[in-house]
Amino acid sequence: MTLSSAFTPGSPLVLIGAGKMGGALLTGWLGHGLNPAAVIVVDPSPPADSAAILAGAGIRAQAVPHPGTVARVIVTAVKPQIIAGVLTGLRPMVGPGTVVLSIAAGTTLANLEAGLGAGAAIVRSIPNIPAQVGRGITAAIANVNVDGFGKELVTRLLEAVGEVAWVDDEAMIDVVTAVSGSGPAYVFLLAECLAEAAIAEGASAELAAHLGRATITGAGELLHRSELSPDQLRRNVTSPNGTTAAALAVLMAEDGLPALMKKAVAAARKRSVELSG
Repeated sequence: MTLSSAFTPGSPLVLIGAGKMGGALLTGWLGHGLNPAAVIVVDPSPPADSAAILAGAGIRAQAVPHPGTVARVIVTAVKPQIIAGVLTGLRPMVGPGTVVLSIAAGTTLANLEAGLGAGAAIVRSIPNIPAQVGRGITAAIANVNVDGFGKELVTRLLEAVGEVAWVDDEAMIDVVTAVSGSGPAYVFLLAECLAEAAIAEGASAELAAHLGRATITGAGELLHRSELSPDQLRRNVTSPNGTTAAALAVLMAEDGLPALMKKAVAAARKRSVELSG
């Protein structure tokens, strides 16, 4: 199955919300051959970046869905605070074969079913911000109404912006949110901390920022390409009694980075559970 064959103007892909993540998804879909004529974007005021994407593809955003539209897939990419009010308005677009894909954080399958109706085929997913460069990781869970074809179709949509991991237990979505959903911020913080540490040791702000950014992106690319585990890659960099070993002795102390990361992920997971109600 290809995206170009999966959607037609008569059986469209409907994107509700063209913000950062909605725009990233749309870019990925178009790049994988999706016909712009088979896409309907509903957003009363797309941000400038997304507006440029829409203009380049010849897609005109609609303030509200056109009456009579029945979607093949509806992707809800709106803020969690407003999704409850959006869902009931989507019901007229849901036909017998429609799948609704939600990327709204903290919105459970039960919440989605309450808004769309008990018979709706729904997938709840958590993408992350590297989807903007096609290197995201999205975890997803389907309700009992999603058949094999619907799941494959959603997989193709999500693979357009990175990797996909399906889970069977909805509780895992809170773990995913804490690890991969929030995780890019942890990595960006590490780049900040490296730069600040370099400045403290006498580097200029410009050099420190360059070193921090290039170190994180370079190590990330090596991790992406290598078949070795993170543990083995770390060991390969660490010479006995060398500079890296001296730094890791601090970072891996009892109260060091491993313990802090566990606390951070636990806090994020707890907050995700609270937001899910």
